Amino acid sequence: MVNQGAFATADDVKLWIKAQAQALGFGDCGFLSVHHPLFAQQMEQLQRWLAKGYEGQLQFMHQNHELRAHPDQLVAGAKTIISVRMDYLSQAPKSRTVEDNDRPNHGIIARYARGRDYHKTMRARLKQLALKIETMLPEWQHLAIGADSDFVFRPFSDSAPIFERPIADAAGLGWTGKHTLLLNKQAGSFFVLGELFMSLELPDDQPIAAHCGSCSACIDICPTQAIVAPHELNAAACISYLTIEHKGSIDIKYRRAIGNRVFGCDDCQLICPWNRYAQLTTVNDFAPRHGLDNSSLLELWQWQEPDFLRYTEGSPLRRTGYLSFLRNIAIGLGNAAGNPEVISQLQAKLGIHGDLLDEHIDWALLEQQAKISTND
Repeated sequence: MVNQGAFATADDVKLWIKAQAQALGFGDCGFLSVHHPLFAQQMEQLQRWLAKGYEGQLQFMHQNHELRAHPDQLVAGAKTIISVRMDYLSQAPKSRTVEDNDRPNHGIIARYARGRDYHKTMRARLKQLALKIETMLPEWQHLAIGADSDFVFRPFSDSAPIFERPIADAAGLGWTGKHTLLLNKQAGSFFVLGELFMSLELPDDQPIAAHCGSCSACIDICPTQAIVAPHELNAAACISYLTIEHKGSIDIKYRRAIGNRVFGCDDCQLICPWNRYAQLTTVNDFAPRHGLDNSSLLELWQWQEPDFLRYTEGSPLRRTGYLSFLRNIAIGLGNAAGNPEVISQLQAKLGIHGDLLDEHIDWALLEQQAKISTND
């Protein structure tokens, strides 16, 4: 039995939970009531954002507004949200430099997506945290936090209509940068977020001050100018959205800007001065698999659908589907250095996968031919 003197207040419980979270591989955690006023404020912001049409094909942003505004309805009996972050870098990038531009013939995959899909890892570890908390309930029954009632919990990781980043912001895990990602003074932004809803009632943590100052590096670097104003993102123009969520043809006006990014984009993070403090992950699942941190565009272009399914098993890359992945690579090949081999490989897939891919191949061929003509 744990000495009750070690848990004189609810804050002592929070410190114990934070230590357990860090032992499970989370970089940090914070606490927020399911009834916090931020949810109503965020709903107003969401409505204004949707009115501008910035959501693109993300139709789910129009749904479940009642649950977003009232997260207590997601999990009956939940009182507190534990917000956690999990660092995902397996190798530190060069500070304030978009190194991805130095490898135009490589297919760049966002760093969070080079290993296993983090969602299952996140939820599994949040469940472990909940079970650790549950074993301690008898030690906390002298505190007025609900430890004497049935324990209810549910883990989430980008798996429900939850204001994930605003919750983390309000719970003190960092501040929202001008690129709309969460920033932390000790850890930059190369981390993913998760939530554990639970029935214990613990005091809110407090938000921290923003530290972006007059810096506009993320806004200036965005290849498609998707960051239309500080803290305002036109998702429909964001390379991460275009290469992952968008189905169908990608507008010609974005294709050159996409460059060699075939799944996601890290530019606004790579250029951010706070990411000189980015932490390397302690979670093995984020380690790159199948050479996805160092694959040429032509290597990826050779994948047949069975290859795609095999190499992306348990990977975030599955979200694009094979055809959209080829579409993205075709754009990357169009932006690669002029090379007759690229032209030959592009032509080899013409007429095989349908009009959508052919459209992007035709564009890439024109780009390649123009480069080769210029060099002659």
